[in-house]
Amino acid sequence: MKLRARALELLVFTVGAGTLGSEMAAARLLAPWFGDSTIVWANTIATVLVALAIGYSVGGRIADRNPHPSGLAKIVLIAAALLAAVPFIADPFLPLAVKAVDQLSVATFAGSLVGVGVLLAIPLFLLGIVSPYAVRLSVEAVEDAGHAAGRLYAISTVGSLVGTFAASLFLIPVVGTRRTFLIFALCMAVCAIPHLVKGRLPAAVVPVAILALIAFPTGSIKTLTSNGGEVIWEKETEYQYARVVEYDDGTRYLELNEGHAVHSVYTEGEWLTGAYWDEMLSLSYAGAEAPKSVAILGSAAGTTARQFGHFAPDTRVDAVEIDEEVTKVGQELFDLKDQPNLHLHTADARPWLQKQTRKYDAIMVDAYHQPYIPFYLTTKEFFALAKARLNPGGVLVVNSAHPEGSTALEKVLTATLRTSFGEAVWRSDSGPTNTHLIATVDPEADPAANLTATAESQPADLADTLTDSASRLEPGLRGGTVYTDDIAPVEWLTDLSLLEVA
Repeated sequence: MKLRARALELLVFTVGAGTLGSEMAAARLLAPWFGDSTIVWANTIATVLVALAIGYSVGGRIADRNPHPSGLAKIVLIAAALLAAVPFIADPFLPLAVKAVDQLSVATFAGSLVGVGVLLAIPLFLLGIVSPYAVRLSVEAVEDAGHAAGRLYAISTVGSLVGTFAASLFLIPVVGTRRTFLIFALCMAVCAIPHLVKGRLPAAVVPVAILALIAFPTGSIKTLTSNGGEVIWEKETEYQYARVVEYDDGTRYLELNEGHAVHSVYTEGEWLTGAYWDEMLSLSYAGAEAPKSVAILGSAAGTTARQFGHFAPDTRVDAVEIDEEVTKVGQELFDLKDQPNLHLHTADARPWLQKQTRKYDAIMVDAYHQPYIPFYLTTKEFFALAKARLNPGGVLVVNSAHPEGSTALEKVLTATLRTSFGEAVWRSDSGPTNTHLIATVDPEADPAANLTATAESQPADLADTLTDSASRLEPGLRGGTVYTDDIAPVEWLTDLSLLEVA
């Protein structure tokens, strides 16, 4: 009897671990397609809670009708099998979900909610049945009900805690998202089999099949882009899914998470890209003189840092990227070469800037997890910090990526920049989905004139880029709300902008 109780407690523990571990893995599974914003996390958590709540409600009734361990074991085995299938179902399903979102032009909220619901709802509903079922099996007398329920729910909660940390700190970084699902499913299936009165041998097929899937090579998460490029490198890093796509002309693109936006580009022997990175580079020259020191917050694989290495090798460049693996692939595949004046930092942008005592002629902010910019890089406190780290005559350049035709985020960023820089805020449209904002420490500065004057001493290709940027500069827009560290709903703003465009 005592041995059976311990086996039941072990099953409850592994189910708790599998439930929360799967939640962590599910958010990671969605990230390459929908990003990893708080919207996606909220949808994931909401789906898990709703599925569990329904499972709790149904589980009590099922347990009363069939209060036998084998009944519980069968439910756990079915849940384990379905959970193991989740990453495989995701392969064809999530691309279709993204395509539907694109075609309907709806926000990430709907897409991620449907994605999580379809993939996880049924196995998590079944796992929700486990706790009340286990309580029913543990209660031998009414006077023991409270003690049994409290003990099992405590064990389940401890399991959930272990599953959360195991998934986030070890399993996902080491073995990947797919095998994380499989390992939790395997543990639950193994712990369920001893509770079967009959059919243990046939039921063993489930953990054996899951074990075989764990051993099976995972392959590429996304093998080809819509334009036929080849994935030559991919990795699930500590922060995101990252891949490098190479096309027939040799051009390489770094994609993070959702794959809809390119975060770095490289073509051998070329430094200007014909894209928004050129604008980031040129606007850093809009200060009183060509920059001698630059901080790039969100350098990815180093496109802009590489440009400085070619056009301004004497300029000190501090390239800050939170994901070390992304920096490494920049060195390996994007010609981000070590040079005396290039300093690579693995750090979160704002805490890194807070710690600096050095001041810069230009600070560039390009730290998107598309389609969202981290909220703490949009607030008046952050812009005040950035201004404090600029030299006299220095400039702050902010990439405002946005849905085509929307200016909502740009207006918010402009209004918030003005709390620190006054009226010295300008805009430059560099494409249908990118507007660059520039703020100057000197309120009397004329960035367009500075760019035109600086162009005279630069190589012809860079000079043309500087002149083009000067021609696009105009005063910043009006009408935005000032964001603070306390209130900065940038993700809702982006989603509402998507809906507005639709």
